[in-house]
This record gives sequence, C-alpha cells and structure tokens, in this order.
Amino acid sequence: MANVALIGASGNAGSRTLKELSDRGHTVTAIARHPDRIATLPGVTARPGDANDRAELADTLRGHDAVISAVHFSASDADTLVGAVRDAGVRRYLVVGGAGSLEVAPGQRLIDQPEFPAEYKAEASAGVVFLERLRTVEDLDWTFLSPSALFIPGERTGTFRLGKEMLLSNEHGSSISFEDYAIALVDELERPAHVRQRFTVGY
Repeated sequence: MANVALIGASGNAGSRTLKELSDRGHTVTAIARHPDRIATLPGVTARPGDANDRAELADTLRGHDAVISAVHFSASDADTLVGAVRDAGVRRYLVVGGAGSLEVAPGQRLIDQPEFPAEYKAEASAGVVFLERLRTVEDLDWTFLSPSALFIPGERTGTFRLGKEMLLSNEHGSSISFEDYAIALVDELERPAHVRQRFTVGY
C-alpha cells in the first residue's frame, strides 16, 4: 500500500478519490484549505493546505510515495504545484485533468469547438496550460488523467474505457462519473501504465 498525499481532498473529484484510496487500504494525507470538509475515513489524516503556497505545501508533501492533485486549474498554478512536489522529493505525481485539451477529431480540440460552454472556458483553458507545462517536466513521473466531457456525480460501476488523446463517447454522449474516474486514477497509481503521459477515461 502507498502513502499518498491528496491535494484538494474535499472537492468533487478529490472526495471520491479519497474514498477510493481509503477503501483500497492506502494511507492518505488529505489536504484542503478547509480540512473540516474532508471526510473521516480509515487511513486518512486531514491537513490544512494552500495549493498556492509552495513552501508550506512542500513541507506537507515530504515523505509520501506519491502526490495526487485534484484542484481547480483556474485557482492554482502549475509551476507552484510542480515545484512543491519537486521540493518535497516525491517523484510520482498524478493530476486530475480536464477534458478541454482532448481531441474530437485529429488536430481539433474539444475546447475549440463552437458549442463548448462559455462558463467552462476559463477552467478548461487553464487545464490546457497545465498539461502543456507538465509535458516539459522530465524529472517527475507525472500522469494527467482527463475525464470525459461530462464529469458528474454518479455510480461506481467499474465499467469504463480508457483512451489517450481522443475524447471518448458513446451513444449517450461523453461522460464519466466521479466515482468511476477515481477507480481509473487509483488503478494508475497502483499499476503505472501512463508515466509522463496524458490519458482519458469514459463510458
């Protein structure tokens, strides 16, 4: 079992990832700006933390086997997060990614489509920048897992598909539940298959 630091442990994706980690027996330092919002689960220690404070975050991350960040891109900074992981001496870094940078056709990104919702543009754009920054990092074993277009509460079914650069969709559209996304993310933690890569999960 791994000793994992999870940044953004109280959010939608973070809270489901936290439960998945706990259920599988990992030891987790769950970090959030408001630690009182972090679920009380076996093997979990809640800690306050600011994703934009590199020095403080590095101190909290030190000594872990892996770091997972599940924070909004528009409320954080890639250089700060990558720097904190690097300063902490942790090599494995997994990121809850965004769908905007996925392709709907060769060379055509989801974020650039005319029907892309304007209210998600800022967050998606920041996610594109984050992924581009990660792709320049050679001293961390990073992974960026993009969800499908609709990233929503739902069931933990354990039935989903994995892809690389193309948006996954089926007859019902492009979606993944937070619960099934968490399975794919923790699977990658336990059995790394996409080191220094982005991949995606969907139905």
